[in-house]
Amino acid sequence: MKLAYYEQLVRMMFQPDGAGGILERYHETDVRQMNPLVLAYVGDAYFHLFVRTRLLSYEQARVGILQQFSGKIVSAVWQHKAYLGIKDMLTEEERAIYRRARNAKSHAPRAASVAEYHSSTGFEALLGSLCLEKKSERLREIAEASFQVISRAMMEEIQKKKAEK
Repeated sequence: MKLAYYEQLVRMMFQPDGAGGILERYHETDVRQMNPLVLAYVGDAYFHLFVRTRLLSYEQARVGILQQFSGKIVSAVWQHKAYLGIKDMLTEEERAIYRRARNAKSHAPRAASVAEYHSSTGFEALLGSLCLEKKSERLREIAEASFQVISRAMMEEIQKKKAEK
């Protein structure tokens, strides 16, 4: 980001409110009207934090290992697998959020197929919408179910590789 653009963003976003605070631009969040990629942005952050916290049940000393392993779990490939494993537990409204974000125009990274990337975007948007709507119990339920799906799939992958040797 260029310095001039950064300065413009700071001036635009952090306007004083006259009472010593910062003026809020939006007072309410209508998830149905938000850009699905913004929902995915929030959902990505939530799932990263969820996974990092969840991994502390297994490892508490080696930060590098935690970083690498959590990065793998939150990758588009594994999020796509998580979605496939939880899609039957979703409501029609949750599926609609997923579809809207999955179909949003974005660019896939090289580490995942286009289909996996779009699917993971839908998954993240679902989490982001639940987070912004403050549906904490449902958010945790879906994140935990997703973590379990990914855990089982990773174990199956390891067992499959051992059997091939």
